[in-house]
Amino acid sequence: MPYTMTVSPDFPPTQIAGWYIFNTWLQKKLDISIHLELYNNFDEQRNAIEENKIDLIFANPFDASMLVREKGFSALVKPDSKSDEVIIAVSAESKVMEIEDLQAGIKIAKTDDPDVNMIGMIILEPADLDVQNTISEVVDTYAIVAKQLIQGNSDVGFFLKDAYENFSDLIAKNLRVLVSSQIDVISHAFMAGPKVQEHTQALQEALIDMANDPNEQKILESLGFTGWTIQDHEDTEFMIDLMETLVN
Repeated sequence: MPYTMTVSPDFPPTQIAGWYIFNTWLQKKLDISIHLELYNNFDEQRNAIEENKIDLIFANPFDASMLVREKGFSALVKPDSKSDEVIIAVSAESKVMEIEDLQAGIKIAKTDDPDVNMIGMIILEPADLDVQNTISEVVDTYAIVAKQLIQGNSDVGFFLKDAYENFSDLIAKNLRVLVSSQIDVISHAFMAGPKVQEHTQALQEALIDMANDPNEQKILESLGFTGWTIQDHEDTEFMIDLMETLVN
């Protein structure tokens, strides 16, 4: 039976081919069979994790606690110099100039990305806004979040910074950033489950070495990365503790 790998559903659609290429490279590098399974949303992916169907995952930081403390996963690496930051934006024509200008009853467009939504709501706290006095519309992609703002269907949108910065000039010129988070220590991580433990050292070494090979560097670029850096146990526990503090 092959191992199963999945990727946090918040990556840009333009990177789908890159993840399949990465999976093919990883199989050849480690001489093991790996099936790449991509899920449409976080609920589907979490169900698969709960059912022990996943062995390798490029995981959203929101799910790190469950993966490590409940499912026995180990974080191996994280993207080099790449933290998960959140942008809150409005239509370019909006009269809102800063967070404090937002009023109770606003409509928020967002995806189902849990860490982005959590951080986004924390950023709104200075305007005395919370889930009780705002209206949320959950859509499938960040492109649709942008569309909701541009068409005037929502007042404010939550974006993963990487996704926002990948928008075309046509979309970007019709949006305006209100604020961008600067947390720095929260990031996605590549994790291995219990069934893959015998390969973790070779896997970690192969990922770290990717930046040293021109051909493998191209694979990294297709994923939006420049390289990987080691994510040790202490770093992982700190991130988990921080996420749980933010949630509570």
